[in-house]
Amino acid sequence: MKEKVLAVLERECPDVDFLASDKLVTDGIMDSLTLTNIIAALTMEFGITIPYEEIIEANFNSVDGLAAMVERLSK
Repeated sequence: MKEKVLAVLERECPDVDFLASDKLVTDGIMDSLTLTNIIAALTMEFGITIPYEEIIEANFNSVDGLAAMVERLSK
């Protein structure tokens, strides 16, 4: 799952090195517009709905966090 999520992230935001940090939101690497684009892309790619309660730093700070969230919501 991590590889699929990373491919979506790199396609949507090619200028961001998603593997360089595990604090993408905390360090300001991803801003609110980037987060919105990522949420839309993951929703379309994986056919999931990301509820408001899931939009927290722990889920968006790293590729691992994003992959775990997508996997959890895909079930």
